[in-house]
Amino acid sequence: MMNRALITGLGWISSIGNTQAAVGENLRLQRHGFETVTWLGNPRITTKVLGTVKGFEVSSHDWRDWRWPGGYEITPEILRSLPPHGLYALCACQQAIRDAGLVASDLADKETALFTASAGSPFMLHHFLGQMHQAKAERGNPMGVVSSISGTLNFNLATFFKIQGAVCGFVSACASSSHALGYALDEIRLGRQKRVLVVGAEEVHAETVLPFGGMRALTPNPDPESASRPFDRRRDGFVSTGGAVALIVEEVQTARERSAPIYAELAGWGQAGDGHNVAMSHPEGRGLAEAMTRAFKDSGLTREQVDYINAHATSTPVGDRSEAVAIGKVYEGSSRRPKVSSTKALTGHGLSMSGALETAICALAIRDGFIPGCAHLQEVDPACEHLDLPRETVSEKPAVVLNNSSGFGGSNVCIALRAWGG
Repeated sequence: MMNRALITGLGWISSIGNTQAAVGENLRLQRHGFETVTWLGNPRITTKVLGTVKGFEVSSHDWRDWRWPGGYEITPEILRSLPPHGLYALCACQQAIRDAGLVASDLADKETALFTASAGSPFMLHHFLGQMHQAKAERGNPMGVVSSISGTLNFNLATFFKIQGAVCGFVSACASSSHALGYALDEIRLGRQKRVLVVGAEEVHAETVLPFGGMRALTPNPDPESASRPFDRRRDGFVSTGGAVALIVEEVQTARERSAPIYAELAGWGQAGDGHNVAMSHPEGRGLAEAMTRAFKDSGLTREQVDYINAHATSTPVGDRSEAVAIGKVYEGSSRRPKVSSTKALTGHGLSMSGALETAICALAIRDGFIPGCAHLQEVDPACEHLDLPRETVSEKPAVVLNNSSGFGGSNVCIALRAWGG
């Protein structure tokens, strides 16, 4: 038999909280993490709402100016090569390690892996390239590369935690950290690793957020109370967010031997491509429906066992409708209708970190016994009416949960979790 994997630790730096208690409370009470912002001192920019990261000050390119909450082990040596979202990630990792009942030195062996996801730091990259051009390439910051390119989380976190197992980064846009989780499960199943630290992180600087405005993917709605409303007929784009989420995934026997806390079992996963468009989901949800079907096959679960689906739904007209069609296709002919919601209504869309964020939310919901409702949903899009979309938090413990993710190029991932019964 293949080894089984458990989620034993979670760490959060997010728009809805930087502690587990805050995140759980805000999810239950449907308190969003959005604030009104002005970008680049230009009030004409139509993007007005952001899922902000509170308690951190990282607006400077110089790490000496950064500020963060207390309680973390952070030295100048690590800061010199970190991007702003690397600081978020370092804090989330330290939370997850403590939450799992571990210490950092427990990760410094050949049986612990690190899988990360981020888009790198356009904020830092733009700055360092500007310096290079200004100096006509005669000088440059020696940490410029490792603090800005897309592998920056791998480089920095692997060094800080002295990881000697597998180290790998995943870049599949908004499916990135879900891919990281899926491959973490495979590494544990195959006996290659006993533990994997999975991390997704993104920044909330103009360089990361505003390019999506050029794609008309960001909502122009200036009201934080209604800007993100997945499945609503009047949705008109997503609200961006950043931060970091870290998960500790462990092989069952390893977790048992140390009496680790258990959130849920990472039961299986599936992935599939749309083969359709570089930016838009397939209108019939083809790839996502196939990813969900493969997750059932991989986990041994059936569609009738699923209590809740945490949808990728970002609050864009095309994406939400495509996912609704995909779910309808998977459940065609079944009398079972799992509850569906997208917690991006509260958190915003975390891009490559969204899979890690929402899988962590699913694990928390399983452990603590609740199902997140569809915040801000007022009038359901007729194309989504076949879904069971609870408006409020449901006080039920879901036994089986799916988390969907979709990225550019039609990259789709479905993660299956189930309650752990020993």
